[in-house]
Amino acid sequence: MKRIIDKKFLVRAPLALAWDHLAEIEKWPSWAKHIRSVEKSPAGPLCATSKGTLRLSNGVKTGFRMTEFDPPRHWKWVGKFLGSEISYDHIFVENGPSETMIRFVVDANGWSLPLIGGLFGRIYRRNLERAVPLLVQEINAKAMRVASRDSEN
Repeated sequence: MKRIIDKKFLVRAPLALAWDHLAEIEKWPSWAKHIRSVEKSPAGPLCATSKGTLRLSNGVKTGFRMTEFDPPRHWKWVGKFLGSEISYDHIFVENGPSETMIRFVVDANGWSLPLIGGLFGRIYRRNLERAVPLLVQEINAKAMRVASRDSEN
């Protein structure tokens, strides 16, 4: 496997809230504008048997299947892209009661990797540079709403 992406970022939210927000994968198009829609099965919360399809804004469809699921620490799913297997790991580390580090790690393996790896990495990094600030904003805003509600009670 070759490391394509290793992106870390902080959110001002408890671990459980950060996990729950990101695990709502059908809502990813709200912050990941390169994703048009996400279909997942089985219905309900993300789980060890989840699989699905992401439809990208450029019309490309890519499937995934869960390979590791360890809430609230990480989940990893795998998909295929032009002859390569791409592994997407979503890692969560609690930095304190109200701060979580999220890490996206993308590894790839396959015959086409020498041909597509560099281009895939550049496109994916560009998409993350646009998406991550929106995701951080969403999670931080949700955490503030929850904290405000809790302080009222």
